[in-house]
Amino acid sequence: MAKILVTMPDEFLHKVDGFASNEQRTRSELIREALRIYMRKVNVLNPKKAEKDAQILESMLD
Repeated sequence: MAKILVTMPDEFLHKVDGFASNEQRTRSELIREALRIYMRKVNVLNPKKAEKDAQILESMLD
C-alpha cells in the first residue's frame, strides 16, 4: 500500500482524529472511506453538487 503526505490545518486534523476515535477507526481508514464516498458521489450521484461540496471543503482548509 502506498503512503501519501497530506497537509491540513491542525484544527481540522483534530476534528478528523475525533471522528476516527469516536468510530474506533484509524485516521487512514476514516480518510480512505471519506474519499471513497466522495468519488462515488462525484461519479454516480450528482457531479455538480459534488464539485460545489469540494469547493466548500477546500475553502475550509485554506
